[in-house]
Order: sequence, then C-alpha cells, then structure tokens
Amino acid sequence: MTDTDTRPKNDERRRLPKPVMAAAAAASVLLLAGCSSAAPNDDDSANGIGLERFMEQELAFGACDASIVDSQPPVPEVIEAAEKARCAMLTVPMDYEDLDGGTIEIAVSRISATGDNPIGSVLLNPGGPGAAGTTLAPLVNALWTGGPIPERFDIVGFDPRGVGLSNPAIDCYSDEERDADAPLSALGKWTEESARAIVDKCADGSGSEEVLAHLGTRDVARDMDVLRSALGDDKLTYAGVSYGSRLGSVYAEMFPENVRALVLDGAVDPLMDTADRRIQLSEGVQASFQRFADFCVTQTACPLGTDSARATATARELLQPLEEEPLVAADGRKVGFLAASEGIVSGLYSEASWPAIVAGVTELKAGRPDALLAIRDGYYGRSDSGEYTNSFEALFAINCLDEERFTGEEMTQLGRDLNEAVPFLDPGSTPPAQDGCEFWPAEPTLGYPYATDIDGLPEVLVVSATGDPVTPHEGGISLADTLGARLLTVEANQHGTLISANACVDGALADYLIDLELPDEGTRCTI
Repeated sequence: MTDTDTRPKNDERRRLPKPVMAAAAAASVLLLAGCSSAAPNDDDSANGIGLERFMEQELAFGACDASIVDSQPPVPEVIEAAEKARCAMLTVPMDYEDLDGGTIEIAVSRISATGDNPIGSVLLNPGGPGAAGTTLAPLVNALWTGGPIPERFDIVGFDPRGVGLSNPAIDCYSDEERDADAPLSALGKWTEESARAIVDKCADGSGSEEVLAHLGTRDVARDMDVLRSALGDDKLTYAGVSYGSRLGSVYAEMFPENVRALVLDGAVDPLMDTADRRIQLSEGVQASFQRFADFCVTQTACPLGTDSARATATARELLQPLEEEPLVAADGRKVGFLAASEGIVSGLYSEASWPAIVAGVTELKAGRPDALLAIRDGYYGRSDSGEYTNSFEALFAINCLDEERFTGEEMTQLGRDLNEAVPFLDPGSTPPAQDGCEFWPAEPTLGYPYATDIDGLPEVLVVSATGDPVTPHEGGISLADTLGARLLTVEANQHGTLISANACVDGALADYLIDLELPDEGTRCTI
C-alpha cells in the first residue's frame, strides 16, 4: 500500500480540524531523552512467578474522573468519546522483586468496541515519558470512529506508574514553582544543592523514596503485562508513540511470547546511549526549526527576516537576552529564555502549528511573550487556573531511572555538544556541570542498547515521519532494523502519526491491527 493507492479514503469518517490535532499532539507527547546502563533483574518475581493475584484481578470499570472529559480539546466527537469512557484502577506491585510489599494503582480508561465480533483491547501510550494515556484514548477513539478499529477493539489508555491519575503520582513542584521555571529540565541549571533537594521534594510530594526507585520503563512494561491479563487478552495489541515506542520495544524484549501486534510510532532508536540520543534529538529540533524558517520567510511578515539562512542567528538575538531580562506576560508571569524557547519547540511538533509560532515570535519581537507562553502552557497541560499536570515532573523522575548519569565534566561537555547541535536554542551561558539525577535513590534499570536479538517476536510495525523534530527518521529506521520489523515511512513534518487522521496511515494501522497484515516493503504515506 502507498499513499497513491486506490483503497477507499474513508471520506465519510469524521475528521478533526488540523489545528486541534496539532494541539492535541503537542499536549500528548513530550520531549524525551535517552537510555541507561543497568541490566534488568531476572529473578523469579520479575519473570512472573507469584504474580497470579495481580494477573487474575478483575477490573471494576465505572465512572471516570472529570478530568478525562475536561482535558479534551473542545471538539464534539472527542467530548462524546470521553463521555463514553469507563475507568478503573489496576493494582500492581510497587516492587516486582517484593510481591508481598506495597502496591501501586494504575489508572485505566476504556471505550468498548462497537462491533459484534471484537478481537480484544488495543493499549495506547502517548509518550513522554510522563504523558497520560487515559486522556489519549477518547481522542484516538474519535479519530478512528468511522473506521474498523473501534468496531473490533476496546480502545484502552492507561497512566503509567507515577503519571496522571495513577496513585501515587509524582509531585515535585508547586504550580508556582513550575511557573517560575524551577530547574527541572535539560536546560535547567542544576547545582549539587538543587540535585540533592529534588530527591527530597519528589519523595515528599510522591509518598516516599521507594516510589521514586520504581518508576522505570521495565517496571511499566511489567505493569502493562498485568493489565493485558486483567483485561482478558491472551496476547498484547499495542500502539505507542515516541517514548511509547521505547516502552513497546522493552515489552517486546521482556515478553515476546505475549505479543500479538505492536505499532511503534515516532520511534526511539534503541541502540543509542543517552548522550547520543540527546544530540540526535537536538539535531532533529534544529532541522525542524530550519524547515519552519524556510516556511516563515514565505509569509507576508516573517519575524525572522527574509533570509532563512539567518533565522538561527535572529532567534538567538531574540531569545538570549531573556536569560537576564525576562519579559512580563499579561498575567504577571516572567517569561525567560526557557519558557519562550519551550513555546517555539512545542510548536515545532507539527507543521500545522507553524503559523502559531510565526504569531508568537512576532509578538515576542514586540516585547509581548503571551502567545509563545500560551503554546508552552498547552504543551505542559497548564489550566486557565494555573494548575499543571504532572507530566514534566514524571518525565524527569522516570528518566532518572532510564538514563545514563554523567559526571560534572561530562555534563558540561554534553551541554556544549547540545548547543552545537541546536544552535538556535543556545542560551549563551556556560552549560551546567551537574546531573540532576545524580542523587536519585536507585540506579538506572533500563540498560542500553535494549530490545536487541529478541527470539520469537511476531511481526511488528514501526511508523516514522521523515520530518519528525524529536525522534528523527533515522531512529525509526534503526528500530525497524533492530526488531526485524516492517517500516512505514510517512512524509510529514510532525512528531508521531497515530492521531493524524490520514487515510493512508489509518488504513495501514487497521490492516495490521485487525488482520496482522503489514504494508508492503517500502510503503510511504504523505500527510
């Protein structure tokens, strides 16, 4: 199948406006980083012996938390899907090596199949790590309505441990601290004092240091296998975006015999270590910014000027002064280099958002940061009342258990390498010499490379956009090669394609998820 095939284009399907889809994409996937150095534990508990009481639990589906509806874009089809969702809590071990110890509750949302011949459930993960799957399920269900997938599958989203409505949820900062850009990102200026303090803050807000020690992707993969069993599925059918491709790959490595079908979209390269992954991501962001700049100069009034070759220098001239002299938004918030940069990067997640970046940078040039701040707020799930989701805090905490850690000298060198890879985001200051995860209460557990040399894995579908800003197409090629999977290439400037509402992509997904029929080698779709 190709994007020029004559298969039905499903014109009767209800489509969401592209700006809504772009905003939803930016809200449901986050910048991710790297892998780690520790190997998985192979004792009996980790391999499933003694898990029967968890695997055989019955989920009590009932009314969902109001946020499942309230967090959706204001589109009738999506709201309708969210109102149909039913929710439950899945109980899993805190520590899979101590099955008699504490437990965690995983939030699950489900929209039941509408047809008479259901296959089972398709589990969704929107990425991050740290994005909530419970809110993604209604959006995906609405986009797929009119096609065969919602007829044959229950659409199931879940919030990984530490995320969203799961309990306990990671909580490290107040909303006021998040507004003030507390040092919680690769751009944050960590010190030894703040790196030590963040452990106490996260532990106090999340329940204990034990919680912080059991958030890694391998624990989430085990949770996903418990969920598969509790839903009554003999085999897992799964679709994951961005970090969700890493989660799906790790599940494939740990439970290949339990895989029915895996769609790994916006693919993360399993062979790259943390530093190389971050550099690859940064290079992808810079390439996406340049494509945006090439678009911008075709507009009537581009705030980056008329020469796209100078766009990077112009962006630095606008952004770097905000390090020392932030602008003040209409609501009184100070908007510095980090917040303004996040607004631009968030908009790069989809070409449909490029006009919004043009408007935001135009206003920034005039001393008004509000438009870029609004894009940034949407990305991080900040409500009109100033409340944040915990997505970015969860991203930080989970990556502390998935990533390599660096010495001060290594951090400084990595900072220099990142500034070289994405020069439009170079703050013009000395890179930090402190790893924010250095004092985390457990060593990393992912291991890298991962998902290699898997025996008995069924055929997998990897989907990768040629102009993906944060998981570049090269990573999709590598993941497909590593898993021996089929690669579906999508000509598009966006991160992930799962919620694109594109007939070519949707057709390939339906053929694979329902009939396990992969697209032909070399198939390409265009969005």
